[in-house]
Amino acid sequence: MQFSLSSASLESWTGSVLAVGLVESDASGLVEQLESRLELAIKPWLEQRRFKGKSGEVTSLQVLKPGLSSLVFVGLGSAESVTLETLRGAAAKAAKASLGQGDSLGLLLPWGNHDSAAVVAAAEAVRLTSYKDQRFRSDAEPHNVPERIELLGPCPAGTEAALAAVAPVCAGVELARELVAAPPNSLTPAAMADTAAAIARDFGLELTVLERSDCEQRGMGAFLSVSKGSDLDPKFIHLTYRAEGPIDRRLVLVGKGLTFDSGGYNLKVGAAQIHMMKYDMGGSGAVLGAMRALAELRPAGVEVHAIVASCENMVNGSAVHPGDIVTASNGTTIEINNTDAEGRLTLADALVYASKLEPDAIVDLATLTGACVIALGEEIAGLWSPDDTLATALGNAADQAGEGLWRMPLKASYRDGLKSQLADLKNTGPRPGGSITAALFLKEFVDAGIPWAHLDIAGTVWSDKGRGMDPAGATGYGVRTLVNWVTGGATTAA
Repeated sequence: MQFSLSSASLESWTGSVLAVGLVESDASGLVEQLESRLELAIKPWLEQRRFKGKSGEVTSLQVLKPGLSSLVFVGLGSAESVTLETLRGAAAKAAKASLGQGDSLGLLLPWGNHDSAAVVAAAEAVRLTSYKDQRFRSDAEPHNVPERIELLGPCPAGTEAALAAVAPVCAGVELARELVAAPPNSLTPAAMADTAAAIARDFGLELTVLERSDCEQRGMGAFLSVSKGSDLDPKFIHLTYRAEGPIDRRLVLVGKGLTFDSGGYNLKVGAAQIHMMKYDMGGSGAVLGAMRALAELRPAGVEVHAIVASCENMVNGSAVHPGDIVTASNGTTIEINNTDAEGRLTLADALVYASKLEPDAIVDLATLTGACVIALGEEIAGLWSPDDTLATALGNAADQAGEGLWRMPLKASYRDGLKSQLADLKNTGPRPGGSITAALFLKEFVDAGIPWAHLDIAGTVWSDKGRGMDPAGATGYGVRTLVNWVTGGATTAA
């Protein structure tokens, strides 16, 4: 899919589908221009369809004229209410309406009051809306997408250069979607390591994969305890991007990497939908997708490390028991009072490892708690951080990406719920505030003084019905937020 800017007008553009955003008043007379060009009574047709230009409305008209096959009209709401998110959503609807209609799409939206980020957001929406995963079908369904996308109308300065980032970023999102959607007999810990190896090979990154014996030597008892019930070996993945020239910031991205989570002896039952626990590696999918994007973008002045402690949480005679006490690599002892709270155990050793890199900031992403889903639903991820500057930077990055993110409290007194009579910590606290105590547990494994943030993405990595530019299934949530954060400037307090 190729994106370009076009100087063509509504009267002169030729291609398969022309998509036009209309505000409620159509003060610019776009409909009249199209009526003149096509010699069609479009306004009465729109009235018959009860199209008023309200935000979210969309309708299509087959014109079958020389140089143009179809028109798509997308409502934008009132002119004064058009935001970047409005344009992103309108582009997604236009892309959906253009599927199967031809090889080219012309898109005219009111870019004038926005910067180049709005055009980039619309371009990303077109590509990501057009995505369809058919890797596991024996006979793929027809899925014809427009290959040539032309953005019409006066665009903000710098748009053409900014569009160069669309393909790498979207490729990262699509990689994350493919990882999250893949069944657990396909995406094993070894396959996760192979994916990291492919990124390293294709883009010249550094890769270290620690095997079980390597992790044992480093005392990663928390991580290894989770993998004990699986026949598959765990893989501890460390992927590194280093910019050429001086390095101003060293950042670490940590992703939870449970390729399948049965719950262990605290087996998932009932409404837990155990068959969906293939997406319990959504954090690692986002991290690897972001690294794939960054590796192609090659941002200057930054060193980025991706850490994934990947394994399965399964049940056999060797599996960890409820009540076992394990020791993390920083010496902290943990009483496992719930084997289904396994992600935080893997992240514990990953965060200790990340801290030893002495970074300027650490961000972890994890499908960690059902409590976060109850609190924020399926469109907003939770953010916990004791560092205001880092939290603000991540919030801004998520806003630019159109990915919902909400800062949650990290109340220190809730740590009392993690006290164990026998060990330093329990791996779960009381049910109330469960997502907060989970974040407080993780905080124990980050060295003091390192800015750190935890993103609980349990609700956002999957959409049963699809939403916005995300198709039904894996969303690739987090990739664009991470890329925006890494490339967007300073993240640590002075």
